[in-house]
Amino acid sequence: MIKIALIIRSLDPGGAERQLLALARALDKSRFEMTIVSLYSGGILESELENSGVRLISLNKGGRWDLPRFLSRLFHELRNLRPDVVYSYLDIPNVIAVCAKPFCSSPAVIWGARSANIDLSTYDWLRRFGFWLERRLACLPDRIVVNSHAGRSYLLSRGFPGKKLVVIQNGFDTTQFHPNAEARSKIRREWGIADDQILIGLVARFDLVKDHATFLRAASLISRVKPQAHFVCVGSGPAVYRQALAEAAQLSLSGKIIWAGARSDMPDVYNAFDINVSSSISEGCPNVVGEAMACTVPCVVTDVGDAARLVGDTGFVCSPQDPQALASKVISCIETDRRVLGLKARRRIEENWSIRQLSQNTERALLALAPNATSAFGFSAGIEPDRDALKFQG
Repeated sequence: MIKIALIIRSLDPGGAERQLLALARALDKSRFEMTIVSLYSGGILESELENSGVRLISLNKGGRWDLPRFLSRLFHELRNLRPDVVYSYLDIPNVIAVCAKPFCSSPAVIWGARSANIDLSTYDWLRRFGFWLERRLACLPDRIVVNSHAGRSYLLSRGFPGKKLVVIQNGFDTTQFHPNAEARSKIRREWGIADDQILIGLVARFDLVKDHATFLRAASLISRVKPQAHFVCVGSGPAVYRQALAEAAQLSLSGKIIWAGARSDMPDVYNAFDINVSSSISEGCPNVVGEAMACTVPCVVTDVGDAARLVGDTGFVCSPQDPQALASKVISCIETDRRVLGLKARRRIEENWSIRQLSQNTERALLALAPNATSAFGFSAGIEPDRDALKFQG
């Protein structure tokens, strides 16, 4: 049995968090003993681990500066776990993982990197410092798993070692995310959306990188042409930023926009949409697009990260930060046979971005690094496999 410790900041709703949970549930329990180590406790997604066979350790970090007690407990838990592989997600957990390595029998370390072309100037000093540390320490992990081709190119341009970078694309659980007419009716009733109205959704945390402002400007343009269109923003974030957006939207979208907050029933929420929009200015491989596609919801996305690669010919793509272009593509989607597009979208996920592909590709990487493990894929751990075998294209 190979012991895997998955380290993440929290299990609050987010793309990296949902992918970590999906992976932990999908990995072969007869080969892998998995423990999620969460820096902060109380995340909404923790409930999804029930009956999963995955252990959760919450370190109950008290805040940004709660360091001595937190690090002491982290090292204590890792010494007890004695993991064969530590797999961390995102910047600060990545830094922590390599720093903790000497304290827990020197396991193999895999970093998870999930962004591309981020403008770090829009973030606080800690995020900028975290990325700076990642760059300086990038020679230390055994592998750096990137969830998009765009992300790999970005890290290469920032000086990350190419021989360490492996692309393993996101995977989506089509048994969890699937078309559901009953859920569609339930959520639309909750939001007061009639059957003949068109609901256009944006699922994203309130962050400048998600560019809600462009979505709202496009929504205003769309509503002039398609008065039956209504809009919903799903996600959480700073109250001040959300309030500013809501006040701006009130001028042109009064009675046509819903601020739904964070939701734990995302499969149901996607089913309520007629169209899913991603207006981001930066992405890796956007979970919200793949999840919506699995629910047979056609998507309109900005051409950032691997969003266009994900959508393929099942949706519409436009340039970022262009409300007119976004509105035009959404109108085109409204006027297209959305049922046909949605069915194509789900089929594309099933064939190219399944949870099975994610788990198999990850298992291959884990077995290549875990000591004393022999891989079912044809090579032994501790022996460097052919590098092309680790460039999982999906």
